Amino acid sequence: MSKLRILYVASEINPFLQTSEVANFVRALPQAMQEKGMEIRILVPRFGLINERKNRLHEVVRLSGINISVGEEEKPLIIKVASIPNAKLQVYFIDNEDYFQRKSVFFDKQDKFYEDNDERAIFFCKGVLETVKKLGWAPDVVHCNDWMTSLIPLYLKTTYKNEPLFKETKSVYAIYNNGFSHKFGDDLFEKIKMVDIDDQLLAPLKSKDYEGFLKLGMEYADVVVKGEDISESLTAMIQESSKDKQFEINSDEQDELFESYYNIYTDLAG
Repeated sequence: MSKLRILYVASEINPFLQTSEVANFVRALPQAMQEKGMEIRILVPRFGLINERKNRLHEVVRLSGINISVGEEEKPLIIKVASIPNAKLQVYFIDNEDYFQRKSVFFDKQDKFYEDNDERAIFFCKGVLETVKKLGWAPDVVHCNDWMTSLIPLYLKTTYKNEPLFKETKSVYAIYNNGFSHKFGDDLFEKIKMVDIDDQLLAPLKSKDYEGFLKLGMEYADVVVKGEDISESLTAMIQESSKDKQFEINSDEQDELFESYYNIYTDLAG
């Protein structure tokens, strides 16, 4: 049997950037799965807080140069790569001068949520799938972490479903307690739309806010999991929206946690 291929997508990963529990989780889980014989790829945004020189990032010219459309605009995709120290893992970074050069993540220095965080998420999600296409690497499972990755399960079930690389791909969507109160503008749907995507498919996102993004991710993912310390209100929303897709992982033991994910991936890949 060939190795299972798992693609991890997140907004951050240790040691390059850490603002929440996501960074540690996405650092530990892929290595554990690699040690269990799986083939791994990791993609994150190249936020401006990441020190390129210190972390030895360099551009992958053969993967860069694609234009990604966000609404009416097209912006160039730059791909960089770096190795995780003391691990046989590489991390690919999605970069664009307009979206990821600023020296903060989702909030500015005055703690104001960036108005274009929706566009940054759209660019990132499309950039991930286009990069994987260019790599010519067909993932069995895409493990999407947190709200910024919410569009990937949708895109896999619609625009990219007939792409040979993604025909058999399943998705896991992981939810964390990284909410925000911002509501995006009325043009959100128009920015997200691609071939095969209409207003009806985007209905879970009608609130145009954090919960809307989570609902969209849950609607199109094959399995839904949640991180630690999720609030009661968010837990209730997850239970209501994820229906029979939710997979409960209750373990304080790291080995048991990893084993649970190993089983999720192998079950999904059939």
